[in-house]
Amino acid sequence: MTITTRSPGASGCLFVVAAPSGGGKSSMVNALLEREPGIRLSVSYTTRPPRPGEFEGNHYHFVDVATFTALKDRGEFLEHAFVHGNWYATSATWLRAQVAAGQDVLLEIDWQGAAQIRKLKPESVGIFVLPPTIEVLEARLRGRAQDSPDVIAARLAAARGEISHAVDFDYVIINDDFDRAAQDLIGIVRAERLRLPRQLARHANLIKRLTDA
Repeated sequence: MTITTRSPGASGCLFVVAAPSGGGKSSMVNALLEREPGIRLSVSYTTRPPRPGEFEGNHYHFVDVATFTALKDRGEFLEHAFVHGNWYATSATWLRAQVAAGQDVLLEIDWQGAAQIRKLKPESVGIFVLPPTIEVLEARLRGRAQDSPDVIAARLAAARGEISHAVDFDYVIINDDFDRAAQDLIGIVRAERLRLPRQLARHANLIKRLTDA
């Protein structure tokens, strides 16, 4: 039997996780990064101020609008979107270098950014996180005590429209039970890494040895 293999220099897998605000994607992503080695989180740029407990270069690159605009005009961003009154973007140079080197990368972005990534990187794996109900979503937003009542109302008003874009993704996880939802996310990452084209690329020498007469 002959198996055609590619060179070991395989491209990394690009995972895109999106959800309405309060859907729980950040907590799920953190659980994934703790339990699954070999995947890096792309740190986005944003013009919003840091929330309590957030740090520069860890959660986001926090910049003002002028700096954000200058970076965008220089072509630094792979995608950018205006969400809930602030700009968000993904670094193109960092992400392309990581994926080209075979590193798996995860983007935690909104549906607008995910749509742009899908056009530029159709091989990316899209994962959308849903709340079990709008009432649970509202309770989570109020429970984290990070936003004013007006901001919470705006986020809830936008949630239904955001959720309607779940059909554009490859996978949907319902975050009803957090541990189960986190395991679902980990399972998706592991399954995508085991797809035949990636295994052929990453383990070309092994497969050649096993199939040589």
